[in-house]
Amino acid sequence: MTDMLILLDAIKRPRLLINAARIGLADYRRETHLPRHLGGDCPMHGPEALRRLMVLEQEMNERRRARTADYSAARHVGLLIAMMAEARFLRCNDRAGAAEPGRGTQAPAPCPATVS
Repeated sequence: MTDMLILLDAIKRPRLLINAARIGLADYRRETHLPRHLGGDCPMHGPEALRRLMVLEQEMNERRRARTADYSAARHVGLLIAMMAEARFLRCNDRAGAAEPGRGTQAPAPCPATVS
């Protein structure tokens, strides 16, 4: 899982997209937004959800760079929001899991996003 978080930290996107995603983090609701991006059979926790989001976001970024007609800035920002939120959940659960075994599957109390 830490490999995915390292890859996520290395992602470079336009500042406008990142700032919009940071603003949207406050309204992220895993049970609503994650199925919208990943479909009905999506994992509701864990690194698999983040991995799938990262693949979708990379595809969307390729569309942005190619300036294709099917690129959607709103969908791209939504994917970035979901990625940031899921990474935050994983990071917080890692810290909480180290102190309390068994807590790694529940959403923790909010903690700051670290994606830039």
